[in-house]
Amino acid sequence: MTVDVEKLTRVYTRIRDKRAEISAKFKEEDGALVEQQNTVRQALLDYCTESNIDSVRTAAGLFYRSVKQRYWTSDWESMHKFVLEHEVPELFEKRLNQTHMKQFLEDNPDLVPMGLNVDAEYVLTVRKK
Repeated sequence: MTVDVEKLTRVYTRIRDKRAEISAKFKEEDGALVEQQNTVRQALLDYCTESNIDSVRTAAGLFYRSVKQRYWTSDWESMHKFVLEHEVPELFEKRLNQTHMKQFLEDNPDLVPMGLNVDAEYVLTVRKK
């Protein structure tokens, strides 16, 4: 069986281009809906603030407001010292920086951390000529 790689490449790029077209249209339409939804969300939040209430039940559904807090640091060195000093490593997320881990392993092929898992797969990149 002979594979026509030129034809497959052409089909692949057509599919990719069509997907990009559909994706761009979706993002445009979805962006407009997100803006509308944000306007309604703000009106409902304003209603809660003005009425000094946190939840409202209507025939159309329930809405409520709550406080969402996010934490971050602008001084990683101090934060790292704080975590070590107070022995609270759970303040950090458990994930590896993929770029730095790859570079470390390339620079230190004999040093592999215990418990490190690696998943590798071939990926295909197709470019127009």
